[in-house]
Amino acid sequence: LESAILTNLNPGSYTAIVRGVNNGTGVALVEAYDLDQTAGSKFTNISTRAFAQTGDNVMIGGLIVTGSDSENVIVRAIGPSLTQYGIANALADPMLELHDSNGNTIASNDNWIDASNKQAIIDSGLAPSNNLESAILTSLNPGSYTAIVHGVNNGTGVALVEVFGLN
Repeated sequence: LESAILTNLNPGSYTAIVRGVNNGTGVALVEAYDLDQTAGSKFTNISTRAFAQTGDNVMIGGLIVTGSDSENVIVRAIGPSLTQYGIANALADPMLELHDSNGNTIASNDNWIDASNKQAIIDSGLAPSNNLESAILTSLNPGSYTAIVHGVNNGTGVALVEVFGLN
């Protein structure tokens, strides 16, 4: 009952939309894989918009760094600035955690403006537009990682989790 699309994509921006059949609701997973890693193609950004809740219903985004070299990335959790795009019920104050494949928290951020490397975040050109939003700029070794977004003080709302490759 799960869906899959196998296609060749030209460079550009794309959106995958998941809907339940007959207006069904629930938790869904969207994955994108580059099946021809010899073609020199490269994802530069992937993002997910969802309703971030509490407990087991936090927002989760996964990423995998492949190859033998580390990858410089910026991971962002966007909430308040979504309202300017007509998104209702945006997460007022997102908290971002980055976990390794063992579930260990390797970085976290509440307000990006308070990050110890805020100047590097600014210099990346990808600083969030609202100081309550979160950002982690770090170098990741090859492996699997999970970005978790939840609201500060158990807040809930629509959020966007994004990963940008900087290499």
